[in-house]
Amino acid sequence: MPNIEAIQTALRQQKIDAWLFYDILHRDPIAYRVLGLDHAMAKRRWFYLIPAKGVPRKLVHRIESGTLDSLPGEKILYAAAEELEKNLKKLMGRTKKVAMQYSPKNSIPSISLVDAGTVELIRAQGCKVVSSADLVQLFEAAWTPEQLDSHRAAGRVIDRITKAAFAEAARRVTAKELFTEFDLQKWILDEFRANGVVSDSAPIVAVGPHSGDPHYEPQERGSSPVKQGDLLLLDVWAKTQAPNSVYYDITWTGFLGEKIPEKYAKIFSIVRDARDAAVNFVAENVTAGRAIEGWQVDRAAREVIRKAGFAKYFVHRTGHNIGQEVHGAGANMDSLETRDIRRIIPHTCFSVEPGIYLPEFGVRSEVNVYVAEGKAEVTGAVQTELLRLLS
Repeated sequence: MPNIEAIQTALRQQKIDAWLFYDILHRDPIAYRVLGLDHAMAKRRWFYLIPAKGVPRKLVHRIESGTLDSLPGEKILYAAAEELEKNLKKLMGRTKKVAMQYSPKNSIPSISLVDAGTVELIRAQGCKVVSSADLVQLFEAAWTPEQLDSHRAAGRVIDRITKAAFAEAARRVTAKELFTEFDLQKWILDEFRANGVVSDSAPIVAVGPHSGDPHYEPQERGSSPVKQGDLLLLDVWAKTQAPNSVYYDITWTGFLGEKIPEKYAKIFSIVRDARDAAVNFVAENVTAGRAIEGWQVDRAAREVIRKAGFAKYFVHRTGHNIGQEVHGAGANMDSLETRDIRRIIPHTCFSVEPGIYLPEFGVRSEVNVYVAEGKAEVTGAVQTELLRLLS
């Protein structure tokens, strides 16, 4: 059940008349999570309007009339297209400014879930459609204390598994065993199962040029062998199986040799400094009570890499929001792929993960930053030097 009173308070604060939820064929997962709809039928269009004041209203098809029965409010029915348009006017009433899962020019793709035709349909009712991005942050991205606990619990497990995975790689190399990126990935997944954590997809295990591909996916066929002298990158994310648990997501790198080559150490140090610049920017501003936006955090990290001469090799945003999905619905640390102007608000968490991706190898260093009231903190272990995995 959504917290109608809290949503209405937020609407009044943001000077928006209503928040309109819409779906067909389960295209908008945000709507289902915010409204607490588990198994709603959605083969036909439904609308749910929460006004800044007054009682919510719902518009559903006669064949699926019970779709929104779990939600409070007046029910309006339709069947024919003409009846839909007629009753849509009744649904909207005197609403002039309405928030939807919409982002002008698709500037925040994770929020742009309502199709252009439906936006046109609502505008035809005399309404100005604005983005629900800031509302989504409040009611989708902000964590409860229990979710923060689940994140920390997952972090303890993932930090331990990641450390053990580096040790396992070193053991196999020392023993001269033949194994691939895919084999080590499978070992990590076995550890997930043994330790009760789950993930939406498998971790990244990458050596050589594959480490220069930010989203490399090891496959059983075509994975590179892991051997002495390799730079090994591990990007590992998972969450506990507790209800509404949230993710923990990190990236570490290590060298499978006794002496780390200068080229690897140099790139790692630049990436580490960029990561720390972004984390410090967040911590200092949050402590001082200054509002900051996602794009500004990205800029803080990107400027370090630019000054070092590697700007063109930092090809993705600095970080993403973290929630029940590893890429959550809150502000991203992004001034490259988009310009994310959403404010970073209390009780949200995001990754800080700058990287430099060269043709022959790549380095990324990723931590998670949780913002509380008046402070921000990294929630897990922090890599300060490139790991030397053989002695």
